[in-house]
Amino acid sequence: MKIAVIADSHDNLPNIEKAIGYINKQKISVMIHCGDVCAPVILGKFAELFKGEKIHVVKGNVDGDIEGFKLWAKKYPKIIYHGNTGKLEIACPPKLGERRRDKLKIVFCHEPLVAKKMAQSQKYDFVFHGHTHKPWQEQIGKTTIINPGTLAGLFNKATFAIFDTETKKAQLILLEKI
Repeated sequence: MKIAVIADSHDNLPNIEKAIGYINKQKISVMIHCGDVCAPVILGKFAELFKGEKIHVVKGNVDGDIEGFKLWAKKYPKIIYHGNTGKLEIACPPKLGERRRDKLKIVFCHEPLVAKKMAQSQKYDFVFHGHTHKPWQEQIGKTTIINPGTLAGLFNKATFAIFDTETKKAQLILLEKI
């Protein structure tokens, strides 16, 4: 399964449209937004454009209208608004000769310090976050921290990531290259 991981879209509708167009072509069914959507109405745009099943969203530091986010999530059932932190458990295919299916534990937030603390807990396999606008990957024990950069292209080039739950690797996508 592949998951689109986005952060810091900051109301940049042209970049959102381009990224979601690419994500839809990849037939990705789950998206995670690690905060700083900005205006709640943009969540509606995400829901209308994204052909997948679920959009998981957490609060960023510039996402002030929480009630607005909750209203848009109510209007579009594919949007799941988690507040400050979201968690997913994804069933992994069993290894050759095994019947047991492990679960990949993923947590996501906006703030890097919160992400680092969650990684240090060693309760999760992957922690996704945003805020810095810089693509980044770091290993802390068994936990990998991933920041997909800024979809808005503020302070750095516009990027997002595609995370593959089978290979357990993230591919950074540079928006200007698609």
